[in-house]
Amino acid sequence: MATQSYILAIDEGTTGTTSLLINSDGQVVSKAYREVHALYPQPGWVEEDAQELFQKAIAGALESIQNTGIEISLVKGIGITNQRETTVVWDRHTGKPAANAIVWQCRRTAAMCEELKQKGYETTVREKTGLVIDAYFSATKIRWILDNIPNGQKRAERGELLFGTVDTWLIWNLTGGKVHVTDYSNASRTMLFNIHTLQWDKELLAMLNIPEAVLPQVKPSSYIYGETIPNIFGIKLPICGIAGDQQAALFGQTCYEVGNTKNTYGTGCFILLNTGSQPVTSKNGLLTTIAWNIDNKTTYALEGSVFVSGAAIQWLRDELNLIPSAADSEAIAKTVPDNGGVYLVPAFVGLGAPYWDMYARGIIIGITRGTNKGHIVRATLEAIAYQVKDVVDVMSKEADIAVPHLRVDGGGTGNSLLMQFQADILGIPIQLTSIPDTTALGAGFLAGLAVGVWENTGEIAKRRYTSRTFEPKMPLEQREKLYHDWKRAVERSRNWITN
Repeated sequence: MATQSYILAIDEGTTGTTSLLINSDGQVVSKAYREVHALYPQPGWVEEDAQELFQKAIAGALESIQNTGIEISLVKGIGITNQRETTVVWDRHTGKPAANAIVWQCRRTAAMCEELKQKGYETTVREKTGLVIDAYFSATKIRWILDNIPNGQKRAERGELLFGTVDTWLIWNLTGGKVHVTDYSNASRTMLFNIHTLQWDKELLAMLNIPEAVLPQVKPSSYIYGETIPNIFGIKLPICGIAGDQQAALFGQTCYEVGNTKNTYGTGCFILLNTGSQPVTSKNGLLTTIAWNIDNKTTYALEGSVFVSGAAIQWLRDELNLIPSAADSEAIAKTVPDNGGVYLVPAFVGLGAPYWDMYARGIIIGITRGTNKGHIVRATLEAIAYQVKDVVDVMSKEADIAVPHLRVDGGGTGNSLLMQFQADILGIPIQLTSIPDTTALGAGFLAGLAVGVWENTGEIAKRRYTSRTFEPKMPLEQREKLYHDWKRAVERSRNWITN
């Protein structure tokens, strides 16, 4: 019997770091978690301590190995996935961060983005990067840091400062400052990378006067980038897989065929559709992104975000006190046979794709004297599924690709009523994975491919374990009526803020 080999996967997320030890059968044998602290120096600003990110990643990684007692030599490589767009700038010589990491959620550069739009850069950015101009992405965050540290621009031009997304920062530290690298999926989220030429784009760098000297090398997502310094794990381990978190989840869900689609149900929803070797440009505000690059073959994806999904359940619990805990939402929704004509549009922060209406606000409509708590809770769960359908329908149409099923992960998948309604309203099967940490799993699979733990994606696909499939049961006429009324409710919520 062959000895098991293992891959260490590190998922450095926004709220915490998850480390998995994955065996060659694709099973998770150990897991460790460390919370990460966010800093809020001003309203709308979000930062993290980059040193803490690295320390937590190492602590979790060591724990996940020590939990099993396996020989470290059986670990064949490390895969890294990360919160995307979060920006770190550090001193090449001292290794110290020049400022706190600016987190993807931070809105401090919104005015800078408005200026770029006024200067007419929107079409250029969209065509070259697949993105919209927004404070979400890394480019304006780099500019802000260089403007707000002593001699930032000069130090950057002299090559004294380095920029990286969180993957780059971790790898630079793991290799003792020898390797300054990212992968195509993370580079594609910076607003500085041309997703067609696969190069840092000189026109985009000039747009913000960012010196090329600060940028990492861009490599495939499955590739041996370098080795860890021996004093971390006791031996040198190859670092051999990188992907941004949502792309890693798409890979972990084994969405390797064109049309394969995944959704992560978290605070919001992140939906990605594999479009294959061709990038699809959206006319409805979806993002075009690089999913991964393996053996110098690039796979693209369309990405759509729902701003409020799990956050609406938290609202029922914390602000309305309608449910004692998020887990109780299913039982309370089941106290009624249907929504009783009630629709809730959770446009608490406006509406994202495909509406893009920042002036929309949340509404509950269809209330009668017979409406009770169960109807409102049920309408909230249904709203999550309707919003996912809004995005999936637009994706499918724009890419001209039929979506055969939806693979799902994240906290919301624990709610069977939501999952069944999602299958019903989309009219396709919902496949629930048995391993919830698909993000880390995807990074692990990418790493394992690079060092031969798995030969190809076909071999990995055989290791995907579906714990449950929800088949659509609702008659077509009923589905169409419900969705038609949802669209009417959305229209009522739009353009509410007028000043």
